[in-house]
Amino acid sequence: MRSREFPTLVALLRDRAKNTPDRPIYTFLKDGEIPSNPLTHQQLDGRARAIAAQLQTFTKPGDRALAIYPFTASLDFVQAFWGCLYAGVIAVTDNPPHNRQTLLKVQQRLQDSQARVILTTRAFHDRLLNQLPPLPELVATFQSFIWVITDEILPETQKNWQSPPLHTDSIAFLQYTSGSTGNPKGAIITHGNVLSNCAAIEQAFQITPEARGLVWLPLFHDMGLIGGVVQPLYSQFPVFLMSPLSFIQKPFRWLQAISRHRITVSGGPNFTYDLLCEKVTPAQKEILDLRSWQTAFIGAEPIQASTLNRFSETFTDCGFSPHAFLPCYGMAETTLMISGGKRQTLPQILHIDSTILNKSCLVLQKPTNSSLTNRDFSPPIKTAVSCGFVGLEMTVKIVNPQQQSECSEGEIGEIWVAGKSVSLGYWQQKEATQQLFQAYLQDSQAGPFLRTGDLGFLYQEELFITGRIKDTIILWGRNHYPHQIEATVVQSHPALQRNSGAAFSVEIDNQEKLAIAQEIQRQYLKTLDPETVVKAIRQAVMTQHLAEIELIILLKPGSLPKTTSGKIQRQLCKTKYLNCEFEPWYFWQSQTTLGSDLNLLELPAE
Repeated sequence: MRSREFPTLVALLRDRAKNTPDRPIYTFLKDGEIPSNPLTHQQLDGRARAIAAQLQTFTKPGDRALAIYPFTASLDFVQAFWGCLYAGVIAVTDNPPHNRQTLLKVQQRLQDSQARVILTTRAFHDRLLNQLPPLPELVATFQSFIWVITDEILPETQKNWQSPPLHTDSIAFLQYTSGSTGNPKGAIITHGNVLSNCAAIEQAFQITPEARGLVWLPLFHDMGLIGGVVQPLYSQFPVFLMSPLSFIQKPFRWLQAISRHRITVSGGPNFTYDLLCEKVTPAQKEILDLRSWQTAFIGAEPIQASTLNRFSETFTDCGFSPHAFLPCYGMAETTLMISGGKRQTLPQILHIDSTILNKSCLVLQKPTNSSLTNRDFSPPIKTAVSCGFVGLEMTVKIVNPQQQSECSEGEIGEIWVAGKSVSLGYWQQKEATQQLFQAYLQDSQAGPFLRTGDLGFLYQEELFITGRIKDTIILWGRNHYPHQIEATVVQSHPALQRNSGAAFSVEIDNQEKLAIAQEIQRQYLKTLDPETVVKAIRQAVMTQHLAEIELIILLKPGSLPKTTSGKIQRQLCKTKYLNCEFEPWYFWQSQTTLGSDLNLLELPAE
């Protein structure tokens, strides 16, 4: 039976355990370097049945269980996740807490999902209890739950497992959104959603059992969970798992593992490729061989053509080919992928007059196609990187968000999605589900569609992302996309930390004004002249975007709100500013109007 023909994920793994029992599937890299013994199909099936049997003694199908594991226990997490599926219990995942704030987030997720059970290891359970005494309000919360210590469940327990009554539309897990534009919400993901999305990924990435994967992304996040836990088993290829902390502490480990283990498919968000360009030394590059890396997927945030160029040029001597880049686009509400590029094909990049991107729902006028070799275009030209073709069993419409009518090719609008990968909605949030998952086109009444909240356009059947509706900033009647302004800011001065800046709007005297919050690199904190940085930022933003900045908040490293997957939480930045919760390293606010400040800024020619 082909993978896409299985009714449930449980049926999929049971088949793998029966027909290819000894095939290795998951290997964990301790400290990002030392491989564990691989976990085979048969071993995973046995552990899943044992954990499920334990769960079935005090749960019924449809109950929720929170799987929360340290990053160093990736294989324990994998077993617990499949154990929940085998029990018919709805899995809920979260970031392993390490301080009061993250403990409170876990408490919120438990309450939102109405979970009854918490799965973890003995060591992490004891560590959590040691953290709880200073937080009496959490002690009572955690004591009310059933704790399942999965690494203490005996192998013989698997004999007590009973196959639950599952079908394609059964809920597999709740996949919480990143919270980049609001409070996290639990997207309801069914077995059918996952199987359909895995089929789309397999087709887009052209994955075969000969592939070799590497995933360092958090496994509780959609990109790590589907790409690192489910897809390898679906497409029958081995995957190496690495703690995200190992990558953050030493980014070189990612490329080192690709080189050592002849990895063919691996990837991450846009900012991680920039990080590698900054952190990998010439000496480290000399020992890298990246010729095996056939699919370098890149997504999770706006993709920058400059990043693709920079990475290709930096690592071409190591055997990396720009043809390996595979830009993709997706979200938690669609299980994972919505669109993806063609494997071993240079991403399509359009060079567009920026005045077009600054206006909603206008047709692109003669965009120029290019490859990664074209770069260094001066304003007002901007680049838009294709996120590829719409995935299998999915439909994408570009819709005028005001009129809710379908746009023409090349017309910018909101991205609406329908298909078998789209979630049923948000857990226990009927109003939000109705607003976002039950959209219909006004002209044709086609639907229902998921409203992604993202802006983009279709051109030659490829999808391009231009920004988010919620984050869009309107200045002087023109739309500005925060990620474009943030890219300009970070390039304006060498002291500014990449992927650590936020552009958002604030209302002053009934007018929308531009605000910037930006981290400073640690080595510059004692010697930097903040006024020089402010002037550089203002000049760059005015020159590139014809936008005046009202206020600039310079921050110490680690101060900017981000999601666990590294996305900038712009709305939270705005809230923290309005509530005076930032502790700025330096704060600047305009005391003059633009007209009286022209001597400071060199404006672009008309």
